[in-house]
Amino acid sequence: MIFERIIGVIIISKYLVPRGYVGITIFPFVLLKFEGLRGSKTLLNHEKIHLKQQIELLIVPFFIIYVIEFLIKLVTYRNWDLAYKNISFEREAYANEKDLDYLKSKSFYSFVNYFIE
Repeated sequence: MIFERIIGVIIISKYLVPRGYVGITIFPFVLLKFEGLRGSKTLLNHEKIHLKQQIELLIVPFFIIYVIEFLIKLVTYRNWDLAYKNISFEREAYANEKDLDYLKSKSFYSFVNYFIE
């Protein structure tokens, strides 16, 4: 399947990645803060999960849902980190980032399973 091999275009830039994060994915780019992160299979798998999520939602709706969900979680938790970690897309990526075969079995829209807390 195409998503097993997808990695996007990796760009190394400490200036494009927000403070407090080591990577960010904006299809088709994976932005990493430092060159050494290119070798992190777990981080790259996490970002590949986001690439697949973005493709599933045709990119723009992904970001709209991501921001809306983040804002709701921020109001709920009143804490930036808790809000970020509880976004359904992040929950799916963090829960499966160490499973390097996850993308082989990931079903379409499986992030929906992470909406419920």
